[in-house]
Amino acid sequence: MIAIYFTLTLLLGFLGLYTLKSWFIPLNSCPLPPGPPRRLVIGNLFDFPKPGSKEWEHWLKHKDLYGPISSLVTMGQTVILLNKPKVAYDLMEKRSAIYSSRPQAVFSADLANWKRQVTLNGDASVVRTHRKYMTSLIGSKNAILNLHPQLDLGARHFLLQTLQQPDSLIENIRRVTGARILDMVYGYKVEPSGPDPLIDLADLSGKQFSSAAQTGTWVVDSIPILKYLPAWFPGAGFQRTAREWGHVLTTLAEKPYAFVLHQRSKGKDVASYVSRHLDALDGPVAPDEEFVIKWTAATMYGGGADTTVSALSTFFLVMAQFPDVQRHAQAELDLVVGPRLPTMNDRPNLPYVHALIKEVMRWHPVVPLGVPHMATEDDEYCGYRIPKGAVLIANIWSFTHDPEIYNEPMSFNPGRFLQHEDGIAPECDPQKLVFGFGRRICPGRFLADASLFLTIAKSLAVFDIAKGLGEDGKEVDLPAGFRPGIISHPSPFRVQIRPRSGCAQMLIGSVEAEEPWLKGHSKVFDDIKL
Repeated sequence: MIAIYFTLTLLLGFLGLYTLKSWFIPLNSCPLPPGPPRRLVIGNLFDFPKPGSKEWEHWLKHKDLYGPISSLVTMGQTVILLNKPKVAYDLMEKRSAIYSSRPQAVFSADLANWKRQVTLNGDASVVRTHRKYMTSLIGSKNAILNLHPQLDLGARHFLLQTLQQPDSLIENIRRVTGARILDMVYGYKVEPSGPDPLIDLADLSGKQFSSAAQTGTWVVDSIPILKYLPAWFPGAGFQRTAREWGHVLTTLAEKPYAFVLHQRSKGKDVASYVSRHLDALDGPVAPDEEFVIKWTAATMYGGGADTTVSALSTFFLVMAQFPDVQRHAQAELDLVVGPRLPTMNDRPNLPYVHALIKEVMRWHPVVPLGVPHMATEDDEYCGYRIPKGAVLIANIWSFTHDPEIYNEPMSFNPGRFLQHEDGIAPECDPQKLVFGFGRRICPGRFLADASLFLTIAKSLAVFDIAKGLGEDGKEVDLPAGFRPGIISHPSPFRVQIRPRSGCAQMLIGSVEAEEPWLKGHSKVFDDIKL
């Protein structure tokens, strides 16, 4: 009991210090950007979104109430909301030297130790090193050219899996997306059917990351002193959660790396990101080099798989929801490609399909609020003060639904990105918004772009996508909602997927004879002990 009272006394003391810090502003200082009134001690603690809510919708009201930039303060931590893309460009692009760090949230970065992944790491030198390593595989359009054969084969395998199991659409997307990246990064072959231990592990870690990195979800992020509470203390269950999630992340980084070392020891390794970096070393791998290889590999899977799953899931949802758009894209494919499957070489001649992919990315951005940035110096913008250590959140969903940028933004209209005969220019390319800003722009954007094109173009060429049927044989309405999380997925939905013709069915099945999906490495992976 004495320990509990002592802990509570410490907490109250630190709360007082945070309050003094947040309310003390030099007389000659600019004001913070506008925002909701602050309460004594807790500031804007109750103005953050509630766990389980759609954060992008919660913050959308700030644009109407406070303008292009707004702020909140809680327990001494300032949060700056960027409600217009111009503000995001001005700060994160033009002043990237001081806005490229990441906030080190107590729960995700400290307790769960997610800062080992460069996505959440705030150290500029670490970020440069890790991104330099990843660039060799996915960081440029030229690098992605070498991956086109793997991506094309993966898209064909997806068609076959979906033909055979049309009711397992999301599982098919997850398996094939994961298989492509794991093959590129580790030379690991995913099982063609049934559970795969590495896919399951990565999916679990991805879900945990999406929850861990949400701003305002964990009270310990607002009251950092709580991190010193023991796990048994009432209300300190976050300690156990962070420890468990950190262990999952460690396994995700360590075990696939150990798989590559095992395969190399047996002379069975194949070309992969990890193997190429190990081959390039002169002599035994040093601990610091091993750390970079291991954690950049884990970052590429974690950052590339779940985001692609979200985008492809949204594509199938909107194709069932907007059949006229689907038919328009199919007509273009039939005219340009004819009775074969489209390839990357066809892309320049498929402007509507290309525009459709852009509209999928705009209609619901995969990461609606981006990943927060942090100011490393005191700054001033438009007469407002941005203090050192402030967390910056760009509401990307708000950007892509801004009626000043996109005409009728709630409508799904790929035509907005086409050049019109009357001279009206295409609307803003959403790729300038959805992949982040400045020095922290997504390093896998070229891989995502190529992967989405191949899977979407091939799917449209051979499948008709429609709303699912209920027990009465009538079409079932599709949910319009998306789930919360730093990576947002559509709410569960059901669609019908059928081959467009007998010729289309033969095209899909040809991959089984030409390049079948062989048995994977799950048994080897399971046998590896850390």
